[in-house]
Amino acid sequence: MTEPAAARVVFGDRLDLAERFHEMLQEHGIRRGLIGPRELDRLWERHLLNSAVIAELLPPNCRVLDVGSGAGLPGIPLAIARPDLNLTLLEPMARRVTWLQEVITELELNVEVVRGRAEEGPVRERLADQDVVTARAVAPMERLAKWCLPLLRQGGRLLAMKGESAAEELERDAAAIAAVGGGRGEVVSCGVGALEVPTTVVVVERVAATRNASGRRRDGARRTRKDRGR
Repeated sequence: MTEPAAARVVFGDRLDLAERFHEMLQEHGIRRGLIGPRELDRLWERHLLNSAVIAELLPPNCRVLDVGSGAGLPGIPLAIARPDLNLTLLEPMARRVTWLQEVITELELNVEVVRGRAEEGPVRERLADQDVVTARAVAPMERLAKWCLPLLRQGGRLLAMKGESAAEELERDAAAIAAVGGGRGEVVSCGVGALEVPTTVVVVERVAATRNASGRRRDGARRTRKDRGR
């Protein structure tokens, strides 16, 4: 399948890398349990381009963590479209970690792969203070916020790729998001004018650390005397 015209706009002079990733998904995706059979004919629009256009929300040279990267979405398309990013892919399943490492080697991408889950203590220690955390089809916003916001620096942003019900989900889980340090989220569209169906992203900024009953912030810092008086 020939790539759509939008691919040349989105990937520019790195289109050849996107084409190779597309080929790898076509060749191995179903057999290795990375994509479903129905996805083969819509890899460009639904997966590669859908993922890559969220790059318009990323500042230059920022630290980005892709949580639950799976087949490498959105992480690999982002790495192709934006080689300036300091990108890490986080994935708990060994066979998918192996796949991600194969893709990175094949495409010669400067990307790190870490095996683990966002909620694990060692992962949070190793990957703390990210500028941006991305997640695609991982979990509802309540759980995503709980897992991902602690990985962000204050002022960092969670970019959760969602479907048509994004606004309803954000409203439903607003209290839970605030409870773990998230600000008031917003729903934005990426790839407008380039994609037939733009990518819907819920953006949540980490505005504060949260505290637990022991008097420790959930980012590990103890409450100050001033905090205790509040």
